[in-house]
Amino acid sequence: MIFILLSICCSVTVAVLLKLAKRYQISIIQAVTVNYFVALILCFLFFKPEVSAINVDSPWPVYISLAILLPSIFLFLAASIKNLGIVKTDIAQRLSLFIPILAAYFIFKEDFNNLKIIGLAIGFPAIVLTFIRKSDQGNNNRRWLYPIMVFVGFGVIDVLFKQIALYKAAPYTTSLFLVFCLSFILSLFIVTAMAITRKTKLQLVNVACGAILGIFNFGNILFYMKAHKALAQNPSTVFAAMNLGVIIVGTLIGVLVFKERLTKLNYAGIILALVAIIFIKLSQDAV
Repeated sequence: MIFILLSICCSVTVAVLLKLAKRYQISIIQAVTVNYFVALILCFLFFKPEVSAINVDSPWPVYISLAILLPSIFLFLAASIKNLGIVKTDIAQRLSLFIPILAAYFIFKEDFNNLKIIGLAIGFPAIVLTFIRKSDQGNNNRRWLYPIMVFVGFGVIDVLFKQIALYKAAPYTTSLFLVFCLSFILSLFIVTAMAITRKTKLQLVNVACGAILGIFNFGNILFYMKAHKALAQNPSTVFAAMNLGVIIVGTLIGVLVFKERLTKLNYAGIILALVAIIFIKLSQDAV
């Protein structure tokens, strides 16, 4: 369970760092670029990727799609945390698991049991209740765009990573290394273009923040994978503990540390989100 706890801590820390970015005037795109460079180095050191296994027959469309989505979703993640807070953004990210579940049913023709159907039925109203704000009127409705993009983006990313996992010609960690590499190159290109056009100013503080972000971002992945390896016979336990843990810890930090305001409907949404994840976990156990 220590790996699950470490993964939860790393995941929530990433959200906290993005929450603090505005306070310290951090350039998110610069920090994200450095984040992928650091993750790339750590991936090389810890996973020893077999680069020679990548060739023209590798799933390049999936690799390129992930390389575009990963840095993009980081920007939406930061915007969602800035506008709606850690609590609601963490729930949007965790409930994005519904997208790969729906993909499994509609695309991969996986059978659903009643528990999974109940979990999905509870999950969608949980999303709506969690995001409701008293001030959501007029132009403020645009705030909904950020958590929705987080929800959809992480869901699609999960589906794409599952596609990579099905590709057996190259180890999963090697594909992960390549995706980090492509994400870094794309982010670096964007930052360079912004610097040349003077739309951003390169600052050392962004490098420092990006390095810390990269360490915790990679730590989340590393410990999550180690948890699955340590509990190979109970993958649904890892899945449930991770998602429930992030929602609970994220909520506590958001409310107690950052004084995020939640309505009774928001709390009802959080409870429903936890119940939905429990039902999905039970459905996996039943299978």
